[in-house]
Amino acid sequence: MIRDYSQFLSSAESTKPAPSPLEQLGWQSFFARQTDLDEMASAPPVRITEVNRNGLRALGDGVDLVIPPGPEATVGDWLMLNRELPTHSRILERKSLIRRRAPGKDRKIQLIAANIDTMFVVTSCNADFNIARLERFIAMAFDAEVSPVIILTKIDKCDDPHPYITEAETLSDHVPVVALNAKADDVREKLGAWVKPGQTIAFLGTSGVGKSTLTKALGDDLDIETQGIREDDARGRHTTTRRQLYFIEGGCGVLDTPGMRELQLTDAAAGVSDVFADLEDLATQCRFRNCAHEGEPGCAVQAGIQTGEVDPARLDRWRKLAAEEAHNSASLAQRRAKDKSFGKMVKSAKTAKAAKKRNRK
Repeated sequence: MIRDYSQFLSSAESTKPAPSPLEQLGWQSFFARQTDLDEMASAPPVRITEVNRNGLRALGDGVDLVIPPGPEATVGDWLMLNRELPTHSRILERKSLIRRRAPGKDRKIQLIAANIDTMFVVTSCNADFNIARLERFIAMAFDAEVSPVIILTKIDKCDDPHPYITEAETLSDHVPVVALNAKADDVREKLGAWVKPGQTIAFLGTSGVGKSTLTKALGDDLDIETQGIREDDARGRHTTTRRQLYFIEGGCGVLDTPGMRELQLTDAAAGVSDVFADLEDLATQCRFRNCAHEGEPGCAVQAGIQTGEVDPARLDRWRKLAAEEAHNSASLAQRRAKDKSFGKMVKSAKTAKAAKKRNRK
């Protein structure tokens, strides 16, 4: 049976009372503009909900299958499914892409998720709270063109959550802060502004902060395992072992992710600039363009420290994060250049070998 996909190509707001099957999976006009009726009839759109060693799990309108390893896709990606050769399915341009430098000594980029609308950065009102780590997550969200929201959990186990809330609110005027108990009945109400039909949200943070509990609170029927934390150091246990995209009643995608204790940024200079936009704006007032803000005459940043406008600790975090991002980006560029050079060498060797065979004939 050939499905009628014409209704999904319109960019106009739907007047139907309930979202269509594709809209429930997050289909938007951004993706519809990249295809047409003929392609959708022969290669229907599907969304990646899991990436495993066995392949990619994909959901669509009447489609639920595992695509063998092949497409360079991540959770949240939209593919135009090639039914005859699934590994040759076309990946649609991404609306957003969350990524980081892979943990360890490898300089590769790890794709976390694609086509996310809102990133909930989750941390607890306990020893897990770390302002520098929050800045990293927010920079990653800004760079990915995803709207970040900070969620402070475990307020029921904290004597006074207000100091945590106050410090989190200093990060950016553009990042809302929500404090809640992940096990309370008002989670849906507090996150309702972002949990809407057709939207895709993601919970990111370290282990044990309540990401899976929040996911389960939004979808009561979801089969998600949750655990507590070690009370001695507030560190969590790795309950979630892989990134998985769920779809809850009402048509909202919810991505649950494993805890991230190591988060190194690369190719994210724009995101870092957005997090520290106030310091970057102040730096433009320095007398010298290449001012290092370490004592040069006419340094507006150091003047801000003297007046109390600039927090010295925040300045140090800006320097550290900007230097780390620049180093990782340079390392990645070197790797890309090396891989490109190696590829050219292999291609040249194959060409020479083929020419040699022809000459023998």
